Amino acid sequence: MQNWHGSRPSSLAGYLEAMTRAIFTAGISWKVVEAKWDGIKEAFAGFDVETVAAMTPADVDRLASDPRVIRNRRKIEAIIDNAAKMLELDKAPGGFAGYLRSGGNYKETVADLKHDFGFLGDSTAYFFLAMVAEPVPSWEECGWTHSGGHERPRGTARGD
Repeated sequence: MQNWHGSRPSSLAGYLEAMTRAIFTAGISWKVVEAKWDGIKEAFAGFDVETVAAMTPADVDRLASDPRVIRNRRKIEAIIDNAAKMLELDKAPGGFAGYLRSGGNYKETVADLKHDFGFLGDSTAYFFLAMVAEPVPSWEECGWTHSGGHERPRGTARGD
């Protein structure tokens, strides 16, 4: 197991921002996400978790037609639902960061994330955990290749 050189967020907004980046990167080039990131951050209220969790169906409609964001309605809805789930988990002892460390090991943590959050699969959970400086195995240890099936998350080095 290794700790990617990301940094642990100092706020819940930082965790939501990292999760949102992982979700929007799923199935699309990270270059597209990077190019739109400032607009995405603005459209999602700087990832203020309470504001995002309170977004309504009208907000989803607005975001789904906003050219600053990746206009995937399912991803937008998942981000809003995920913000509400983060708020819920953050109320427990240890907060959201404690939740991430409660799984015991990487595989259990990924299983919990996939169960509790929308639009997180194996590689998006890996990318999210790496971005928030949680321990992740090397890309190869996960059984993924460089050329097939999964693209290496941006910022992870070969052979880590």
